[in-house]
Amino acid sequence: MADLSAFPITRKWPPKHPGRLQLYSLPTPNGVKVSIMLEELAMPYEPHRVSFETNDQLSPEFVAVFPNNKIPAIIDPEGPGGRPLALFESGAILVYLAEKSARFLPHDAALRYQTLQWLMFQMGGVGPMFGQLGFFHKFAGKDYEDKRPRDRYAAESKRLLGVLDRHLATHRWMVGDEYTIADMAIFPWVRNLVGFYDAAALVGYEAFTHVQRALDAFVARPAVERGLSIPAAP
Repeated sequence: MADLSAFPITRKWPPKHPGRLQLYSLPTPNGVKVSIMLEELAMPYEPHRVSFETNDQLSPEFVAVFPNNKIPAIIDPEGPGGRPLALFESGAILVYLAEKSARFLPHDAALRYQTLQWLMFQMGGVGPMFGQLGFFHKFAGKDYEDKRPRDRYAAESKRLLGVLDRHLATHRWMVGDEYTIADMAIFPWVRNLVGFYDAAALVGYEAFTHVQRALDAFVARPAVERGLSIPAAP
């Protein structure tokens, strides 16, 4: 049986199945990237809910292992060389799981780098911009009288949706006909923007028909449907 006692986080969330990959997360756009990937792989894992309401992510046990105090994060008891590996940052986790399983990251070198290109596009653009728009449109920022910050992020989010829409006009998924970790990274954020953030009208989402077509195909996948609610609410 795997011994994960060297990781302080296991004192706060004791694993019931230490031989399985341990997932520390919430069903946010970043969090579900990894739960969806794990469901797509049918890889045994044990999810642990990191509650923002009680600042679990700031607890000494969490920060001791994951210093950026963000979700998602994992501990794989069977990491490289058979040694446990703790890993944070959703993009890094997606690449790690893809390489470990040899799935959802093309073997062809050109397609591999195209997949990583779109993964970085999400991490550097889609996630930060959509997230800022959510703050200024739905959360505390909505009460600011000055709407220039909101409009700045709305304009950039609209531009990014345009990039996606033009690309998806000639591609089934982000990398041709092959469903990859790039899709798992991008479409939870699109779903959140027009759903939870309720920003469809603000960005003129009805014009991005190719994005909507791909989003529909994404959420119709059984693994996606499962992954979107993991870890489950208590």
